Amino acid sequence: MNSSSPVVAGGTFTLGGDMPVHRFGFGAMRITGEGIWNYPKDREAAKRVLRRTVELGIDFIDTADSYGPEVSEVLIAEALHPYPAGLVIATKGGLTRSGPGQWAPVGRPEYLRQCVELSLRRLRLERIDLYQLHRIDPQVPVEETLGALKELQQAGKIRHIGLSEVTVEEIERAQKTVPIVSVQNLYNLGDRKHEDVVDWCEKKGVGFIPWFPIAGGDLVKPGGKLDQAAQRHGATIGQLALAWLLQRSPAMLPIPGTSSLAHLEENVAAVALRLSPAEWAEIEQGK
Repeated sequence: MNSSSPVVAGGTFTLGGDMPVHRFGFGAMRITGEGIWNYPKDREAAKRVLRRTVELGIDFIDTADSYGPEVSEVLIAEALHPYPAGLVIATKGGLTRSGPGQWAPVGRPEYLRQCVELSLRRLRLERIDLYQLHRIDPQVPVEETLGALKELQQAGKIRHIGLSEVTVEEIERAQKTVPIVSVQNLYNLGDRKHEDVVDWCEKKGVGFIPWFPIAGGDLVKPGGKLDQAAQRHGATIGQLALAWLLQRSPAMLPIPGTSSLAHLEENVAAVALRLSPAEWAEIEQGK
């Protein structure tokens, strides 16, 4: 990778002990249509965003078979295949879609096996570097669900396995079936209910991938501490929210997504932002 790439400033994290990625990725949910349903209005524009993502030095793209559904994976392959060396494409399975804004977990082993095979086909891959269980299905013992993924891993179709929206207890239970290298939970400056999961991941060397990373709740209101700090540093509130995640933990792997080239460039510029510990503490207090 070009050493002048802006994402280099964020450092790297090694997933599973053998798969280094820069600590700033791209979430490919928003390149789909409204409601994360169907194709976007401008398919070529979505592919330009994906190509620019790689040009900016991002080497970790996160998607899922439910985004579209299927659309995000298809566009990634159309835009980027054959993939550049070192690019990690993570995808997810285990959530079904019956319409815009509708999501339901299905963790049956036979369904997950089908999900993996179809994702491999759409992404034009022989092996998925990181396959994440999108949600644990409360109707299916997680050992059965992950057992299917373990078999696919042993068959060489999956390199590493991750989880999404889980507690520490659920991760530890899952680890008894298969090694877990990443956790993707809702987490941002304004919603920190998964602090214990972040701390656990850092302690255990597991990557923590925050989804919805830019939201900040009351902290992002005009005139607030985050707004004031953004003005002092010539940055946007969104950029500071991303910079806060990067400084929160060395295991943090933010994956902000967008369908806009300008917004993509703005997000990546957040990697270079540096605030003092005192400034961060003041922002976190939000007073």
